Parts: sequence; structure tokens; C-alpha cells
Amino acid sequence: MLYRLLADATVLLHLAFVTYVVVGGFLAWRWRRTIGWHLAAAGWGILAVGVGITCPLTLLENWARHRAGQAGLPPSGFIDHYLTGVIYPEHALGLVRLLVLTAILGSWLGYLLLGRRRAPAHDFSHTP
Repeated sequence: MLYRLLADATVLLHLAFVTYVVVGGFLAWRWRRTIGWHLAAAGWGILAVGVGITCPLTLLENWARHRAGQAGLPPSGFIDHYLTGVIYPEHALGLVRLLVLTAILGSWLGYLLLGRRRAPAHDFSHTP
């Protein structure tokens, strides 16, 4: 029972991570210090999807499922098992990836533009 709960909690944590990858840059518009966390999370997500690096959360979920006597995730991983074909249709995978990347890059652009607007202007008209 404990391993099953751990596996389920890992699924929720994984969903939270994926959500943060998509919206974390927008959260940094308000809480600017969090941009480093978002850069790291988005970088990891891009590597995991683009290069196929195995996520530690997937390893943890598989370990917990096996300990609970269940089958682990398929080799295609978390996104293909829980999201593709469930949240969005399989044929839309390319579009979804493009939209996620656009959201990430758009949030970073907005972060930079807001940072420029908030930066104090230097007044060089009064020199000592």
C-alpha cells in the first residue's frame, strides 16, 4: 500500500513539474527570483523530451510500482503514458510541443521586457 501511494504521489509531483515548466516563467514575472528555478526546470524538460534523458521521477515511480507489484511505465515514459492520448490526442503531439516551447520562450521574453521596464533609469544629467 505504501509503495502504491508513493507511486501515485510521484505522478502528482510529475504533473506539477510539467505544469511548472509550462507556466513557471510567467510566475517569474511576479516573483522575479524564481526565474533561475524555471530556467533549470525548462532546461531539464527540454533535454528530457528532446534528447530522451530519463527523469528521476520516472525512475522513482517505476521503482515504487514494481515494489507494489504493478507494471512500471512504458519505455516511452511519463508524458506518453499520462498525457499524450489522454490530455491531448496523439496526432497533436507536435503542436503541443510547439505551444509549450512558445509559452516558455514567451514567458522568458516577457520576463526580460518587464525587467527592463522596472529597472531604475540612470539620470546622468547631474554630474558631481
